[in-house]
Amino acid sequence: MRYHYRQMGILEWFGQHWFDFFQTVSVAGSLIFTGLALRDQTRAQRITNLITLTGNHREIWTNLFMFPGLARVLDQSPDLRKNPASTSEQLFVLLVIHHLHSAFQSVKDGLVIKPESLYRDVASFFGLPIPNSVWKQVEDLQDDDFAAFVESCLKSK
Repeated sequence: MRYHYRQMGILEWFGQHWFDFFQTVSVAGSLIFTGLALRDQTRAQRITNLITLTGNHREIWTNLFMFPGLARVLDQSPDLRKNPASTSEQLFVLLVIHHLHSAFQSVKDGLVIKPESLYRDVASFFGLPIPNSVWKQVEDLQDDDFAAFVESCLKSK
């Protein structure tokens, strides 16, 4: 008899509070749905950001092939004493530095997925004589976190 009384109590309560119950379930469901939608939107935005970053990367590096005078930037043993980095070479390296800074900030803020070989890529580029000489000239003008990142990549080489 006691069990039956409890069931009646629940049914009675539900009869009196059914609207409150469905309202609470609806709000909770909406919050869950919003959270899932936000998670999916964040993933999509990260992919869009990565595609944009990749396009910018391709655009910068296309210059290397469009302007043959920039090929020396990738030379592993240019004679910088006889022929210091030209203005065009310095500008190209500065564009790469600015692009890398944008990528670094984007990865740091979780806006893009971190490329797996980022440290090796940075080390291989800034380990070259011309990029390294330009980097040494502008390192002090960079954010501390970014400069530390580039230096840690160079040390890990």
